Order: sequence, then structure tokens, then C-alpha cells
Amino acid sequence: MASGTARYLRYILFAFFGLAVIYFISSSSTQIPGSGTTKWPGTPMPQKPGSSAAPAAPATAGESTVTSGTTPNIPEGLPPAAHDGPRMNATFVSLARNSDIWEIARSIRQIEDRFNKKFKYDWVFLNDKPFDSTFKKVTTSLVSGTTHYGEISKEHWSFPEWIDQDKARKVREDMAQRKIIYGDSVSYRHMCRFESGFFFQHPLMKQFEWYWRVEPSIELFCDINYDTFKYMADNKKKYSFVLSLYEYVETIPTLWDSTKKFMKAHPEHIAEGNSMGFLSDDGGESYNHCHMWSNFEIGNLDWLRGQAYTDYFNTLDQDGGFFYERWGDAPVHSIAAGLLLKKEEIHFFNDIAYYHVPFTHCPTGEKTRLDLKCHCNPKDNFDWKGYSCTSRFFEINGLDKPEGYENQQD
Repeated sequence: MASGTARYLRYILFAFFGLAVIYFISSSSTQIPGSGTTKWPGTPMPQKPGSSAAPAAPATAGESTVTSGTTPNIPEGLPPAAHDGPRMNATFVSLARNSDIWEIARSIRQIEDRFNKKFKYDWVFLNDKPFDSTFKKVTTSLVSGTTHYGEISKEHWSFPEWIDQDKARKVREDMAQRKIIYGDSVSYRHMCRFESGFFFQHPLMKQFEWYWRVEPSIELFCDINYDTFKYMADNKKKYSFVLSLYEYVETIPTLWDSTKKFMKAHPEHIAEGNSMGFLSDDGGESYNHCHMWSNFEIGNLDWLRGQAYTDYFNTLDQDGGFFYERWGDAPVHSIAAGLLLKKEEIHFFNDIAYYHVPFTHCPTGEKTRLDLKCHCNPKDNFDWKGYSCTSRFFEINGLDKPEGYENQQD
């Protein structure tokens, strides 16, 4: 009996000791109610309303009000970067669907972080369907300028009345069998025709003079510390690019025939000192298929709205090659720029490092890459590869190629 009583007393003592240890630990740390996080000794607790504790001293000018030990990652926590002069009448423009939201969000962050946080230019989003609330909320939260959302008119996103639908369908079926990229796509053809002839006519675009086209899922690798639009205006540039290459021959078999018809009908539009040498190896008899990749372009909207470009696009549109073949907007823009502009009105942005699957433009020249905080691998640079047309652009313009370009050739 005595031994049993002693056993119970030992159990009681052990239980009491365990409770004391738990109490000691819990009294050494306190949780913020509802936060799920622990405040360790020495960190002041938030005061309840009406508390007699002395209020914190107000922050002096320029002093962060954020609690010591935390990061100032709050709205307005850091001063914004600022541009150093008046902005141009310019906008970014993106053709995107609602389903592209996270891909275009990535592109916006690239542009904002590397460039637009300094300048706060507007952004126009265009879609052949109405934008949903998620697309608008996310993009508005990311863009430092004002966002504009527009729906494309049916007239600009449909088959024109002169197109033979049966003939166009047979072309798509044939291209599908030959596995030509986007060869069987109707929507891709509408997109190419819209980007070739109508995006600059949209009511939301008519207020602007300059544009920078941005596609979903692009990447910028280097800081851009100057106003690219102002550079274009100050240097009398009207069109620009960062990547160039040869177009798929199967998609544009008669594009140059239509172009020659235009040149014969409108010799008044062909610029003196143009870039025919970029487009043709035989003085214009045939097309060498070189074009500037239009998923990146900074350009002048008044030029695109002008009579020369309008006449060129209308010639192509009437010939039907957007639907009877698969004419892309890149060769259309490039041929127009090559013929209707002087050579010096086209600019190659070596310092704008850019990626759009599957090609990369990474600035040639180590000093440029280091100065601009670039994170691209120079081995990925496409500029001097055999399938690029950028060397040709340098040659016809009498430009010196950047130091080190030889090391990036095939």
C-alpha cells in the first residue's frame, strides 16, 4: 500500500514538473493574435487601442517607418525612378487574348522593370473578343502608365468579301498536309492581316504618334536607361528592329510579285536611298526573304497611316495572299520599310537585348552587357548566325560590326 502511494506521488511530481516546463517555455514567447507567427523576447508587442504605452516617435524626413528587421516591400516604400524630360506621344501595344494573361503579365514586368518604370508610358491592349475582368485587373496593376482596352472590329478580323472561301480552305488543308507552321490556322491569318494593315487604325491608337509592340512571353535582358521613342524622333528614325532572319519560302510564294506590281503602279512611293539591298540580291527582280522580326518593333504610326504604306497594304490585301498563302506581317512591314523609307530611317537597337522563342538578341560587346546589367548569354546571340540577316543590314548601311562579332558566328 505504502509503495503504491509513493508511486502515485512520483507520478504527480513528474506531471507537476512537466507543466512547469511547458509554462516556462510559453511565457518566454508570445504569438501575435491571429498572425500564426511568434514574437521573441525583446520585440515590442502591438499596443491595444487606449493603451497607456508611450506612442512611437514620428519618423523624420526620409526615414523608413517600417519596423526594424523587416523589408520595406510595401506600396510607396521606395521612391520611384523618374524620367529626365517630357515624354513622347507614345504607347506600348499588345495583341492578346484573355487566355494570354500570365504570358503577357511576364512581358509587362520585363518592360516595366527594365524600362517603363522610369517613363510611365501608356499601354494599349487589343483583342478580337472583350477583355475579362481578370485580364484588366492584372495588367492595370502591372503597368505604370495608363492602360487602354480595345476590341477589334469584325471588319478587321474576318475574311474580306473578295476572298474565295473555298480556295482559302483548300490552301489551309494543303499547308496542313505539308506541315507548314500555322499553315492551317484561320486566326493566325487574321492576326497577320490585322498587324499588317489595321492595328494603327484602331480608335485607341489614333491618339498616339509612336508605338512599341510587345508580345506575350518575351524577355528583356538589359536595362534601357534612355527614352527609345525620343531617340527615334530625335534621330529621324521611323522603324526599328532587334532580330532579322529569312522567312519561310512556302508561306509567301507570290508576295514579291504583288510587291513588284505595287512598285510599278506607285513609283512615287519608292524612297531614294532605300534598303532594296537588304531585300533583294538582284536589284529587285526577286526577294531574298530577309525580314525584320516584327514581334519587336518600335515605329512611327504616322508613317504607317500615310498614303505610301496604305497603298502598299491595299495592293497586298486585294491580291488575297494573307488567305491564299500565309503572308506574315513581318515580311510585309520589312518590305514596306525597305522600299518606302530611306536607309537611315531604319534603326537596329543593339542595346535592347530581347528574346522571343526561339531567338535571342544579346548585345555584342562585353562592356555594353556589363554597363547595362545584362543577364543574357552572349553565346545565344542570333545576330551573326548564318540564318540571320543582320549582317546584311550592317553591310548595306556601311556600318561597322561590333567588336567580337566574329566569335559569335557559326
